[in-house]
Amino acid sequence: MKIKFISVIFIGIILSGCVGVSSQGIFGTGVSIALDPRTVGTQIDDSIMQKNLTGKIVIKDKKYLLSVKSKVLDGRIFLTGKVDNPEEKLQLTKLAWEIKGARSVRNDIKIKEEFNFKRSAKDILITSQLRTALIFNKNIKATNYQIDTYKKKIYVYGIALTSEEKDLVISEAKEILDVEDVIASIILVEDLRIQKE
Repeated sequence: MKIKFISVIFIGIILSGCVGVSSQGIFGTGVSIALDPRTVGTQIDDSIMQKNLTGKIVIKDKKYLLSVKSKVLDGRIFLTGKVDNPEEKLQLTKLAWEIKGARSVRNDIKIKEEFNFKRSAKDILITSQLRTALIFNKNIKATNYQIDTYKKKIYVYGIALTSEEKDLVISEAKEILDVEDVIASIILVEDLRIQKE
């Protein structure tokens, strides 16, 4: 009886851990599984890859924990953040490619420069304006996108349900005042390895 009870608790912990991981959605923003076009299996695979990559990055150097961000979507790895020199950027790209299951690596890591408060404030404003525009556009599932802005360049990562939605997201980004460039890494649902039925 005691062994059965312990087994049930152990299985419950394992399953609740899986649900917690997969219910974080695309970028850990509390997105429901139902809103994510990837299958639960793909979400779990991506989450495992994400944790493996984060572990490797932290083992390489603890400073990267705060300065480098990574996202995994359908086996595709996206890196953003800032490092001190180009060699570090190359090393992080190599680490990402070493992750089992990696299909591609997009490295948008920047080399650090002197902090500029005015520029940083402008980048935060651009990000918040685009986030608001996506939320208010009824033809865009805003929860499926992650936005980063650096030196007036917008980096958008996510999964679009249709090519029209993808075009709308890029269009919204280009309409923001003072934006110099839009770099979109948006995957269409139809391009995912495995889709929900």
